[in-house]
This record gives sequence, structure tokens and C-alpha cells, in this order.
Amino acid sequence: MSGSEPGRDDETPETVAALDDREGWRAEGFAARVHYRGEGERYAVEYYAPSDCVLYWKVKGDGETAVPVGRKTVPDPLRERVRVDLSAAGVDPGVEERSL
Repeated sequence: MSGSEPGRDDETPETVAALDDREGWRAEGFAARVHYRGEGERYAVEYYAPSDCVLYWKVKGDGETAVPVGRKTVPDPLRERVRVDLSAAGVDPGVEERSL
């Protein structure tokens, strides 16, 4: 892992770095984020390594405002894609279902 890559430094967790290698994801220190469009909605998804959790945000039409949403309101195909990406990065995909 190189400190010269945007969003990564020598302390970026391996799981975050592995997500950064997945399509659309980018590392931001101890977290990784991806943006999705689907079913007429836009979402930001964040994985936080220290707490081993996933948060979903619904992005409003202005593209500037996001509000946290419960995972039960997120389309199943998006949730499945997140679980696939987590698994490919060496993260237990079960963390996607964890209640906070």
C-alpha cells in the first residue's frame, strides 16, 4: 500500500485499501465510500473499518445533501452489490446487516 495514492496512507486498514480497489469505491482514511444510482435514487455507502459497519445515505436531487437511511429502505440489488464488494475485500459480508 502506497502513501502516494489518494485517500490512502500508511495507516489505511487493509480492508479499506481492498475496497478502494473495487469499482467505484475510494478510501478515505479509515473508511471507504462508494456512490450508486438505482431505481431512480442516488445513494452513498460507507464502510468504517474501526467499527466494522456499513452506513447508507440517500443523496437528494441537489447532489449536495445526504441523509442517513435505514438499510431496509435500500434496494436489495444495491445491498447485494455491497455484500459482494465487502466479501471480495475480505470483510465479512454479514456486517452489512448489522444494526447500529
